[in-house]
Amino acid sequence: MEANPHVIVVGGGIIGASVAWHLARGGARVTVVEGAERGGLATPRSWAWINASWGHPEPYIRLRMQSMAEWRTLQPEVPGLDVNWCGGLVWDLPDAELRAFVAERAAQGYDIRLVEADEVAALEPALSNPPRIAAHSPAEGAIEPLEATMAILADAERRGARVISGQPVDRILSESGQVVGVRLADGLEIRGDQVVLATGATTATLAAQVGVRVPVDDPAGLLVSTKPVPPLLNGLVVGPGLELRQLRDGRLLGSGHYAGSDPGTDPDAVAAALLDAIRAGVKGGERLELHGYTIGHRPVPSDGLSIIGPAAPGLHVAVTHSGVTLAPVIGRIVAEEILTGRRDPIADGFGLDRFAP
Repeated sequence: MEANPHVIVVGGGIIGASVAWHLARGGARVTVVEGAERGGLATPRSWAWINASWGHPEPYIRLRMQSMAEWRTLQPEVPGLDVNWCGGLVWDLPDAELRAFVAERAAQGYDIRLVEADEVAALEPALSNPPRIAAHSPAEGAIEPLEATMAILADAERRGARVISGQPVDRILSESGQVVGVRLADGLEIRGDQVVLATGATTATLAAQVGVRVPVDDPAGLLVSTKPVPPLLNGLVVGPGLELRQLRDGRLLGSGHYAGSDPGTDPDAVAAALLDAIRAGVKGGERLELHGYTIGHRPVPSDGLSIIGPAAPGLHVAVTHSGVTLAPVIGRIVAEEILTGRRDPIADGFGLDRFAP
């Protein structure tokens, strides 16, 4: 690979922005192509929790913890990038499982501890039904996802990247088994040395054009927001059936599941039920009014883990559900592999080759 290759990053969400930024910082010539507006489709509809929470195998936890650390190094390098390290309070497990989870994460070096009812009340006094015990991690945080993505893309542009938005990729160009660029919906062809697919749920469709199978699903997730209210929450709260945080503008953003509530066939009814859960979850909640709801499609690889790395000659893929948490580390891994040929060992086991027959 030449010293300053031309890399085409397809996708302008949080993952594509991070890949582009790390490539531009490393000296690559970068073109970002986003079919919608800057920020993509899934990213703006994310609950945007930065964490290494429960329910994942240890290598994935290590990857998430590494990315949390890299958010802290990325933050001062990108003008306008604001990460709110507000901490997370979690109790969406039975008591015994919650205790085991805290012990396991603490042993892995995660900043977490068990807190009891009086401390829960001190941490989040607005909770109407605080749990007997909860896991508290002050190291967790959140971003305003669209704002953060725009800041990262803007800094990538300052470093020389070119960003094209509102132009979907119609075709991946391949010659003699080598991916050589993309053709946009308006017919424009852009050629480069490498193409990176960071297009979330549509990665599978584009990769299939060059005979590559990327097993990724796209379940819908619904989030509800209230109208702005004075400060109620100090951090992120994750209880049974309800995840809740307060945005900078005062709105409460709620979900019934880490991937968003299933909107089903009647999203209005799902949103109304979720608003009722939010009202029941905080003191004075009866005064909360609905601001609106969004439905986003989450890219979820079939085994729930990230897919990072080469997919075919000239083609890389970067697709994951936990895009907000993992954006910094995935961007760095992909950029280093393209620019130096070296693969960070922390990415071992997360390549597309694990799905090979």
